[in-house]
Amino acid sequence: MKKTLLAAGVAAAMMATTPVMAKTLVYCSEGSPEGFDPSLYTAGTTFDASSKPIYNRIVQFTPGTTEVEPALAESWEVSDDGKAVTFHLRDDVEFQTTDYFTPSRGLTADDVIWTFERQMDENNPFYKLANGSFEYFNAMSMGELIDSIEKVDDHTVTFHLTRPEAPFVANLAMDFASIHSKEYEEQLIEQDQLEMANQRPIGTGPFQFVNYREDAAIRYQANPDYFRGKQPIDNLVFAITSDAQVRYQKLRAGECHVMPYPNPSDVDAMKQNDEIQVLEEPGLNVAYLAYNTQQAPFDQPEVRKALNMAINKEAIIDAVFQGAGEVAKNPIPPTMWSYNDAIENDPYDPEQAQQMLEDAGVEDLQMDLWAMPVQRPYMPNARRTAELMQSDLAKVGVDANIVTYEWGEYLERSKAEDRNGAVILGWTGDNGDPDNFMGVLLGCDGVGGANRAQWCYEPFDELIQKAKTLDDQAERTKLYEQAQEIFKEQAPWDTIAHSTVFMPLRQDVTGYKVDPLGGHSFEGVDIQE
Repeated sequence: MKKTLLAAGVAAAMMATTPVMAKTLVYCSEGSPEGFDPSLYTAGTTFDASSKPIYNRIVQFTPGTTEVEPALAESWEVSDDGKAVTFHLRDDVEFQTTDYFTPSRGLTADDVIWTFERQMDENNPFYKLANGSFEYFNAMSMGELIDSIEKVDDHTVTFHLTRPEAPFVANLAMDFASIHSKEYEEQLIEQDQLEMANQRPIGTGPFQFVNYREDAAIRYQANPDYFRGKQPIDNLVFAITSDAQVRYQKLRAGECHVMPYPNPSDVDAMKQNDEIQVLEEPGLNVAYLAYNTQQAPFDQPEVRKALNMAINKEAIIDAVFQGAGEVAKNPIPPTMWSYNDAIENDPYDPEQAQQMLEDAGVEDLQMDLWAMPVQRPYMPNARRTAELMQSDLAKVGVDANIVTYEWGEYLERSKAEDRNGAVILGWTGDNGDPDNFMGVLLGCDGVGGANRAQWCYEPFDELIQKAKTLDDQAERTKLYEQAQEIFKEQAPWDTIAHSTVFMPLRQDVTGYKVDPLGGHSFEGVDIQE
């Protein structure tokens, strides 16, 4: 959707216009959001700017963990057959008041029902506007899973499911399930301004949107009516700074308080700086190279295997991750339950790789190699990674042409089922469940969306679909372990790495917690004077 640029200055100008005593925290974000409606997107950069500050969900992850706790719902219960989940909503939640919307009521069950209807009801105006393109919702088969949503009373809502779904409650803590104001969006429908929901958002979260200068800065202010109380900081500014070295310079100079995704080579120097603290966690993530398995010759597993064996992943860990990571062999990280450590990784063997390509009748292969334009927690430098891959592939007679696009365009174009070649991407877990990796990224429902390999393989899909219906984690683990074996045999990806996540902050920043799911939230964060 086209963004409307709202008048705003860059971060310094914003800070200069705030009251003298106001606390302003500047976050040097690595990229621009695609929009401010989290139901439409999957990128962490977009969620950091939309769902994290502006919205809440029915449930949430306890900060710093993958454990689910109450949020807009105070409690919930699941029926004995697992097919009905009832949530009891708080009665003290207000939607944000801005210069473009004044709510007449607080949160009710109507808003919860509206949030999901707009993603599943073909007659809903927002469904029509998006042409049904709700990538997370669709990739997780939510439309098939949710049979109906019942308003029991103003503050009680029941989801009736077509089948038991073990990760369902955790899924509702994910960004795509952020609760929208039905009243605000009905106002937009009346005004024939539906696109403004993606440009001037309204939520219940700790911060409310003020304005956005595209590719420069986003400004928020503390929500005075937030149900957990006003935030310690008065103003939050995202200073969009794509270059990691520039972010580091700004952090050292005190021009920003928090920066994500430092260059691994800078981390030691950061740790030696008395004015900077560096938080560190193993990442719940994976970086991968996704082949388009619907396009020849990448439709042949033996060709994909050969390319995997041509690429030296250890060299990528050394040169790109600076040792702050490990070579990946599975599509889920080793810190996640059901990880199959018995899997053997593809060896680096260019001679055998070249022979396998010849045996498959592949000669003089030319392919596009897509390199992300931004840093992510799972990939410090995709361009450098692509260059190393390009060199390795040349040794086995493959001519790889590196291509890239602006981040939003990269994400959108890479979904295309006729996309040429292979795309570097990655994932940080959203809910601590293996389905969030194997189902969303590799399931048949994700083809044309989050499944960038365009890979629909029924033996794999049957296992992961069955695993979602079971309550017993041990039984689910067996199925996911089998699915990982099939994944390795079929090789829709070249699994690259699992990274360590570093989070540099100024020493005066307190209350910040590293999110194992990769997001950046400033709820409860303060600046000590």
